[in-house]
Amino acid sequence: MSLSAEERERLHARLRAYSTDRDPAVRDEIVESQMRLAIHLARRFEHRGIPFEDLVQVASLGLLKSVERFEPERGLEFSTFATPTIMGELKRHFRDKGWEVRVPRKVQELHVRLNVVVNELTQQLGRSPSIPELATATRASQEEVLEALEASNAFRSTSIDAAVTEDGTATLADVLGVADRGPDLLEDRDLVERLLASLPPRERLMMQLRFYEELTQSEIAERLGISQMHVSRLLGRCLENLRLRLAAEGIEGPPT
Repeated sequence: MSLSAEERERLHARLRAYSTDRDPAVRDEIVESQMRLAIHLARRFEHRGIPFEDLVQVASLGLLKSVERFEPERGLEFSTFATPTIMGELKRHFRDKGWEVRVPRKVQELHVRLNVVVNELTQQLGRSPSIPELATATRASQEEVLEALEASNAFRSTSIDAAVTEDGTATLADVLGVADRGPDLLEDRDLVERLLASLPPRERLMMQLRFYEELTQSEIAERLGISQMHVSRLLGRCLENLRLRLAAEGIEGPPT
């Protein structure tokens, strides 16, 4: 965030003062004056499953650490020094605290790398990258990429109320034959999660892309690097397998 010459000089004066006296009041004044930098960086991680207020608190902690560690005599701009520290705190928070389901560290780290690589390749290619392209860019196997992409669902609890029709009149729970919306909601959610967990990684990712992220079949095909017809066949097979699993457990599915 750019500062005027006057603001920059005032900030440097307060940083020099804090470096010498370590007065908590001066430190708090600096943090308050630079909160817009913390908020600006926190917004980069907005809409990823963690409340924005929590992100601002994490960014504020990174800002506080930056003030504590800053050495004015080195001649750096404070924002240049503080930005990587704040970003590091935010990324660490996502890696260690943002997962509702515990995911292996290796998968978490690949998931973070994929967020960057997907954006870069999308700009370069003018379209969403395929799984093989992501695997090449991250030097990971296609199965590892699929696992890391699927892990994004661990940031949030799965909802069985996700719409699966264009008009929103049917939900995933309807498709899977779960009719009760009352006190059995938690049991319904557990059932859906268990059924989805029984699918192979690619099919499980396809279900998430179709019914949770609401991508079209053509968008899924482009993402996975396969044909739309193949996506249609796989989705149909997945839903039929889930209906059979429900039937085996004595639960009636919707009419076909």
